Amino acid sequence: MFNMFKSQTSLDLTPRTCLAVSLIYCMGSDGEIDPEEVGHLMSVLGRHTTRQHLESAVRYARTTQPAQFLADAAPRLRPDQRLCIVLNMIDSAMADGEAEPGEQRLILQFAEAFGLSEQELTPYFKALVAKNDRAVLDR
Repeated sequence: MFNMFKSQTSLDLTPRTCLAVSLIYCMGSDGEIDPEEVGHLMSVLGRHTTRQHLESAVRYARTTQPAQFLADAAPRLRPDQRLCIVLNMIDSAMADGEAEPGEQRLILQFAEAFGLSEQELTPYFKALVAKNDRAVLDR
């Protein structure tokens, strides 16, 4: 009977849901969620994302450690889906100007779990740095 009061922690880990959960982990990894990160999350997930879907992903992220999520999600994702998720995490972490140490550690943890080397990610990272350096527009 008391199981009825437990929060629901199971979630269908589709690739899109894995992206949402990954970005939520990334947003919360530095202890604060910046408005830029929320905006990035909503733009990445798209207009077809429902409030219920987002709330389910947040609930899952609050009750499941990233290591467990990675163990469950990595085998379900193709290499291109893994790369997409990590690149979106990097972009989210840089949305407020720079990736905080907690965000950096989390992204490296995901990259390792997804079998992505730093060497593979470097060209993408450079492109994301250039994309997010909007200060060049004011010079």
